[in-house]
Amino acid sequence: MSDDLSARILSQVQATMTGLGAGIGSIGLQERLYAELVKIPLIDPHSHINPHAPASKTLADLLGYHYYTELAHSAGLPRERIEAPQLTAPRDKVQVLSAGLPPLENTVQYSWLLDMARTFFDFREERVTADNWQELYDKAAARMAAPDWEDQVLRLSNLEKVFLTNDFDDPLQGFDTNRYIPCLRTDDLVFHLAGPGTALVRFMQAARIEPGTPIELREGIGRLFEHFVKHGARACAISLPPDFTPRPVPAATVAPIWTRMMQAWIPSSEERGLLSHYVFWTLAEFCAEFKLPFDLMIGVNRKVYPGGVFQGQDLFDARCSLIQYKELFNAFPTVKFPVSVLASTMNQELVSYAWIFPNVIPHGHWWYSNIPAYIEPDCRARLQAVPETKQIGYYSDMYKLEFGLPKFNMYRRVLAKVLAEDFVMARRWSEERALRLGRLVLRDNVERTFFDLA
Repeated sequence: MSDDLSARILSQVQATMTGLGAGIGSIGLQERLYAELVKIPLIDPHSHINPHAPASKTLADLLGYHYYTELAHSAGLPRERIEAPQLTAPRDKVQVLSAGLPPLENTVQYSWLLDMARTFFDFREERVTADNWQELYDKAAARMAAPDWEDQVLRLSNLEKVFLTNDFDDPLQGFDTNRYIPCLRTDDLVFHLAGPGTALVRFMQAARIEPGTPIELREGIGRLFEHFVKHGARACAISLPPDFTPRPVPAATVAPIWTRMMQAWIPSSEERGLLSHYVFWTLAEFCAEFKLPFDLMIGVNRKVYPGGVFQGQDLFDARCSLIQYKELFNAFPTVKFPVSVLASTMNQELVSYAWIFPNVIPHGHWWYSNIPAYIEPDCRARLQAVPETKQIGYYSDMYKLEFGLPKFNMYRRVLAKVLAEDFVMARRWSEERALRLGRLVLRDNVERTFFDLA
């Protein structure tokens, strides 16, 4: 072997060993950062929690989450078994769903289940199997029966406040609005007010409109805002299809449609579209008036897979673009728009809009983008390109309180990795400085966006 070749091989070996050493050092750094990030008290800025029953009663409440039912169905568990009408007993539901867990063990959603089982129920097995699911069920049932279970979950999860998703006609009574923050969800107002169903009746009741009265639609929407703000609401929110492009519609155009609707008339498809755009634009105007952020969750196509399980039928559409929202962002410079995109492929566009629009705020990692493989590059791009004071790292989107812990843990692990590699190691930031950035995206920017309404 020549001396040159030997030198090259030795150099390659040394480089490899140096890289391995750096990797080991990075892991230790990540663990230290993660341990500190976990200590930061959280405000969860978007969830689907029912404040009257926020925590789970049995393991069926956890395994019934759509992530598990849709994945189990995808792996071959028939929908007819998952949603069998006679499957009413919680233990029977868990027995059926636990049989569908083995193919899911590679997924991050399965790791959420184990994280909850170990933290909340002292489950020490590596897997949930046909031989041990009943043990887990019984442990969970015993813990969940505690009268302070809700408080235990919040404490162990280090959650201080949780934002809700409230229907526009929610009375907002019977729960602590300092712990569970109301949020005016407006999908039904924008897309279903003029269609078949009960949305119009519900709106008239909530806005205190008597049939046949000439009260304007705009005034009715204003009454909803007054009600929500009075009860501590901190945001207005909506999920939007890929083909929606906000635009103003004159009140004079909508007035005759609204008048005829008051007489039980069903508008045409074109007229329903005009009404949707008018209502959406009016919501933005009231957000400006009441100084509420307007959460936009952009890109969901409903009922793509009608044969799917409940909540497992919707998908994103890569043809969606934020260029559809340019008129909105320009028209309402004082309204904060926390924006979630369903497709990770839209993240660069979101980063670019947040780069130049002061009122556009990247908001969490939504739904199909909510796995580490997508969160990590999206998080890196945001931290590298968007001002640190105008991005919100994460929200849980949970339906039961227990899911806050594993979901935020997943995000905090990714965040610790990005802070370690991109800031401490690459830029030679101190760990303390990196943690200050972590606190901004985990906690402080939530307060800045939703509670600083000046």
